[in-house]
Amino acid sequence: MNVRVGHSPDPDDAFMYWALTTDLVDARGFRFEQVLADIQTLNQWARAARLEVTAISLAAYPFVQDDYALLPHGASIGAGYGPVLVAREPIDVDDLAGREIVIPGALTTAFLTLRLVLGEFPFREVAFEEIPDEVASGRADLGLLIHEGQLTFSELGLAKVLDLGEWWLLETGLPLPLGVNVVRRDVERLGELSAVLHDAIECGLDNREEALEYALQFGRGIDAAVADRFVSMYVNDLTKDYGEEGRTAVAELLRRGDEMGAFPSGVVVDWVE
Repeated sequence: MNVRVGHSPDPDDAFMYWALTTDLVDARGFRFEQVLADIQTLNQWARAARLEVTAISLAAYPFVQDDYALLPHGASIGAGYGPVLVAREPIDVDDLAGREIVIPGALTTAFLTLRLVLGEFPFREVAFEEIPDEVASGRADLGLLIHEGQLTFSELGLAKVLDLGEWWLLETGLPLPLGVNVVRRDVERLGELSAVLHDAIECGLDNREEALEYALQFGRGIDAAVADRFVSMYVNDLTKDYGEEGRTAVAELLRRGDEMGAFPSGVVVDWVE
């Protein structure tokens, strides 16, 4: 059976799926095709149920829950760190009212979490890789950074205004679930497919050097040290399995988003077991 796996062209996602390019994992009869696209595109594709398996923003899940179920692994979860709001100079969060913020997409978890902090605010959607320069150039007052921009913004002289993962931890005592992996409900042998994908993540962690070398192809020019650090942040034990803490974090973030009216209907968190 052919299975298209959608993920971002980032070191952490590539690291997770390195083992699918080897013979180190029993594919159980599945044939995998990796489909690369930015997270906002993957969120939109999921609304059309385009791929069998895909990474999406957790904030996008309520919009696709009729077609997809949550896989119990593959999540990008930050324990005390996450997307970063930056400006050209330090600004107090209480002084942000009315300022436009460039964001990487209205369906991203970063945007949802920032709304939980600030309420409604003026925003403009920009491709995530363009946001640092958008702020540094003065075309935007503030920018919301995801992916490796969380680690490299200071190189452009930008100042951190708020780390959303840190805010969430202080607010709830929980890690912040950002990206999740989902599988289309009409795919046959869901349990077996889930097992293969879990084994791939575990294999990457067990063969870190080889998986990281493969993942560096997807670093968009960032150096090996930054890619290594980024992978360490977002491919960990919570990636292998959410556990009780991770699942609680998912439920709490979606509950708050639903309470805020961010989603079109009630959210049903449904996991592949």
